[in-house]
Amino acid sequence: MILKTLTFTEAPANAGRDPVLARRQKLVDRLEEQINLVKNPNFAPKVKRWIADEAGNRKLTETTKRVTPWWVTDQKGEVYLSVKSGLKRLEFEKGKTAIKVGASSKLQSVLQTLVEATKSGELDALLTASSTPFASKKK
Repeated sequence: MILKTLTFTEAPANAGRDPVLARRQKLVDRLEEQINLVKNPNFAPKVKRWIADEAGNRKLTETTKRVTPWWVTDQKGEVYLSVKSGLKRLEFEKGKTAIKVGASSKLQSVLQTLVEATKSGELDALLTASSTPFASKKK
């Protein structure tokens, strides 16, 4: 009769999961991947994925994740960094989706600054705006 001392109930949906914190952590993880890509251009982390064979049997395999750089270099050698959330670029100001880094040697410190800003919650409004579903078009 030990179980009689416990109170049973239905678990609430999304218990303990704050979507803002989840978006923030996901962006931090992706920014850290970019930092690793700056340090090592051949950076390719290992991930585990379930893959089905011809017979439909699922098997856990380890593959490499492709990490593409979020920065471009123009003809003058200036580096521009875009921060992505999902498939969208974050729009820091109206029409401005890139950060002018300047020299490529500054790229790692700019990425580290973005990690700190994300952890402190400065990009929460941008992350929330980028994750909203498509608004219906006005006619």
